[in-house]
Formats: sequence, C-alpha cells, structure tokens
Amino acid sequence: MITQQLGPQMSLALLELQHSINKFGAARIAYALLAAAITALVCDYVRMLWLRSKMPPGPLPLPIIGNTHLLPDNKPWIYFEQLAKQYNTPLITFWIGRNPTVWLCDAWAASELLDKRAGIYASRPRMVVFAELNAGQTNLVNMYYGDRWRVHRKLTHLGVGLQQVRKYRSFQNDESKVIALSLLSTPEKYVEHFERYATSVVSIIGFGRRVARIDDPIIQEVIAVMHRAADLNVPGKSFPMLIETFPWLARFPTSIAPWKHGMGGKKRHSHDFFYSLAAEAAEQDGHDDCYMKKLWKEASQYDLSPEEISSLAGNLFGAGSDTSSSTLITFVLACCVFPDAVAPAWEELDRVVGPHRSPTFDDEPNLPYVKAFMKEVLRWRSVAIIGGQPHAPIQDDYYKGYLIPRQTWVQGNVWAIHHNEREFPDPDRFNPRRFLKGDESNRPFPAERGYMTFGWGRRVCSGQGLAEQGTFITVARLLWGFRIEKARGPDGKPIELDIFNYTNGLNMRPQPFKCSITPRSAEHAAAIEREGRQALQDLAVYDGETKYRMSQFYGR
Repeated sequence: MITQQLGPQMSLALLELQHSINKFGAARIAYALLAAAITALVCDYVRMLWLRSKMPPGPLPLPIIGNTHLLPDNKPWIYFEQLAKQYNTPLITFWIGRNPTVWLCDAWAASELLDKRAGIYASRPRMVVFAELNAGQTNLVNMYYGDRWRVHRKLTHLGVGLQQVRKYRSFQNDESKVIALSLLSTPEKYVEHFERYATSVVSIIGFGRRVARIDDPIIQEVIAVMHRAADLNVPGKSFPMLIETFPWLARFPTSIAPWKHGMGGKKRHSHDFFYSLAAEAAEQDGHDDCYMKKLWKEASQYDLSPEEISSLAGNLFGAGSDTSSSTLITFVLACCVFPDAVAPAWEELDRVVGPHRSPTFDDEPNLPYVKAFMKEVLRWRSVAIIGGQPHAPIQDDYYKGYLIPRQTWVQGNVWAIHHNEREFPDPDRFNPRRFLKGDESNRPFPAERGYMTFGWGRRVCSGQGLAEQGTFITVARLLWGFRIEKARGPDGKPIELDIFNYTNGLNMRPQPFKCSITPRSAEHAAAIEREGRQALQDLAVYDGETKYRMSQFYGR
C-alpha cells in the first residue's frame, strides 16, 4: 500500500536500498569470516613459532604446510642427515604440516631418549596413512602404549621372543643349506632364493608349513604388500603421504578421494587373508608348537578380535620375509664391491671349518671375523633405514634444554647414526674390522651390539634375535662355500656396481644387479650338495601348501 502511494520510482529506490543493505550484510559476514580465518591462521602460526623457539633447531616452517615443501622426492633420511650437520646438532625439528617431527641423527641422543627413557618414548603418535587408514589400533606396530600393547607384545614373544628363537635354529640352519644348494644350480636367481628362504622360515614358525618353491605365489604377494607398507612410512610431499600434512583429506570417502589409493578397502581384504592363514594352521593336524596354534589357544583369554589375530599373523611376514631377504641381498652387494673384506673371512673359515662341511651355530664363538662381517652387513646398509615407526613421548620431555612435546613424532635416522664418522670412520666402506675389539677402526658406541638396526627401547623389533641368528648362519655358509663377485660384461671386464642404488621405502634394499656366484672348490660344492639334500629330507616334515592366495582377497 505504501509503495503504491509513493509511486513506482520510489518503490524501485526502496528495493535497491534493501538490496544494497543485504549485499552490505553479506559482505560484512564474508569479511568477518575472513578476519576470523586470518586470526586463526596467525594464532596457529604463532603457536608453531613459539614451539620452534623451544624445540631442537631446524628449517623455518611456513604456515599450514610447515616444511613439507622441502622434502626431497627420494631418500629423505640423507636430507635429514645433512640438516643435522648444517645445524651442528644431534637432533633436528622438521615440520610435516602443522606438526613437528624430531629426527635423531646421533647414536648417543637416540640411546639416551629411546633406550634410557624407554618408558616415556614407548608410544606412537597419530599416524593417518599407515595406521588410521590401515590396521589402526588392532596392530602392535601402530598401537599406542598401554595395556593392549602389552598383551600383543606378550603374544608376539610366544612366536619370536629370545627364549623361543633358539628352538628354531635347526630348521633355520636347514633352510640356509637349501639356499646354498639352490645357488649351485641357479645362482642368477639369488634374490628369489633369499626371498623363499626368509618367507619359509617365518612360515614354519607361524604356520608349521614351509615354502618350498621360489615361484610360490605367497612370496611375491606378501613381499609386494610389505614393500607397499614400507613406502607408506616414508615422509613425502605427494599422495598418499601428503595426507599426514593435511589429515582432513582422510575424511573424504575413498570413492571420491583418489589420493587415498583405495587404502581403506585394502585393510579389510588383507585381514581376511592373514586371518584365514592363521585359522588354517590352527586347525591342521600336527605341528602343535607352531605360533598360530599357540595364538589360537590364547585368543579367548585375551578376547582377540579377528583383526588382531590377522595382524599378529601378518606381522610375522612383515618382520621376517622382506627384511631378512633384503639384508642378504646387501650382503651379496658388499661381497662384490669389497672383495678385500672377504679374504679374511675365507682364511678364518678354512682354518676353523675346512672344506668338507659348512659352518654350524657351534662354530660361532670361533668365527669372530665372520660375526663381525655379519654385523657390518647390518650396519653398512640397514634395511629399516629410519628405525621403523615413529616413537612418541607420553609426556613433555627435555633433552639438552630442548623441548620435545608430548605426542611429537620422534624418528631415529639410522642412516645418519650408522654413517657418523665419529663412530664409523669412512662409513661407506664395508669394513668388518670396525666390530673387532682392539682394531684401530673400532670406536665406542652406546649400544652393546654396535649398531641400531632393529630400533630402540620397548619398541625394538620383536624378531631381532631371529634375524640375527639367521643372518649369521647364512652369511657364514655363503662366505664359506662361494665366490661372490661382480658379473662380467661381454668385454670380459667387471660390471661396476653403485653402492647407493637402493630403493626408497622404509625397508630399503639394493636395486636389481647381476653378480657371479660360484663354489670355491669341488670339495665345497660336494659338501653343499650333500648337506642340501639332507636338509630337504629333514625339512620334509614341514611340506604342505596353503589353499589361500592373497590375490583372492584383494580381488574385486
């Protein structure tokens, strides 16, 4: 009525005024939201800078992205080693998005924090990619420190605890003899022989069944999954690891989030596979001492879920198959590139063992150089190059005046630790003598073993004892029985090898290379043949094959 009285021109003016008021109100809201966002960003960046002033030194983080943009595409552990040298500090702070990671690049700092203060550093931080999008808190590897972690650690020790692994020496020794026998006929397939050996040992322990063929699908499938898992543990600035910088990206459904690479779906399938293997082993006749039967008996007492049983079964492969085979490949590379290190081993083995039988565990006390050779393999190119999963303090802690906040990612840089010239002069040279007491290259080291290959404190690798005794007997036997040398090209000249040409995953191994593996003498070859045939007869009690394939569970 009023607008009619004012006339059409006045009505139009009023409508325009109302529209202007609405636009102004919307603009005010937009400006208010923008101001709030900027304020929040500034406050968060002030928090980052305040923390940075109290934490170990490192590059200046940017708002939101931190230092993620500085990450190299490959082998970031070398970059972190360089940063520690640049800042002249045993530990550095590097920001993944808004969250700091403390990298320990010094053996003494790692020992002080992760070993001597193990009770503080026994937990895990929040891990989106490796944990929340995969096994989460059903897997010992990812679990926060607490009662459930203690249960899983106890159950793991039923299979690979130090008191258990000595019982496995007999079939571990036999499987090592089978490697030597296989190398007589197909030395060019040395990688496959190592992978079969490592997978077979853990399969006997876990499921009472060996893996007899190098083309058994379980080898390729399981090791491929372990490589994928290792890749998900390396800090990166591309997907999927970029999700750690921006955790909110994990909230998107997998169907519309290609950056998640289908990780949410794989979790269920892999659990089905390892649970099925465990159930199959628990129900089979015989081999009552295999780990899965022990685990099945304990399942009701500890209220284990199928996912937890699956994780405990899968961890056997994770701890034993890929890592052990990768260590042996590094051993071959070292023999090829540093033949001067092999000659003293031959002298010692010829003197202690002779050519008519291979070494046994009983010979170990009399083979100090061979034992040192094995230790140098574990030190020179450690497989778990960043010490496994990150630790996290359960409370704020201080080291040399630096603050390490509660729940901070704390990562051991095994590469930097094992390449510090203070402890390891000329670190890229393979030199077993550095582990012989009294030698000029032997230096003080905080860990009794002289290396930190298997981690620290309460999170040390559960399979350390198994890996060490298996690596020793296999290294000793292959040194005793074979000449392991560079392959020769068509021109007859040795093909040069790159000792830095390794994969980029958490569990690194040499990229494929050719070599020459031949028996040292006819006597050695005859002993390898005789012992290998006998080992196959002794291992026949573990013959069998699972009806399951991981590809069945991954199929769409």
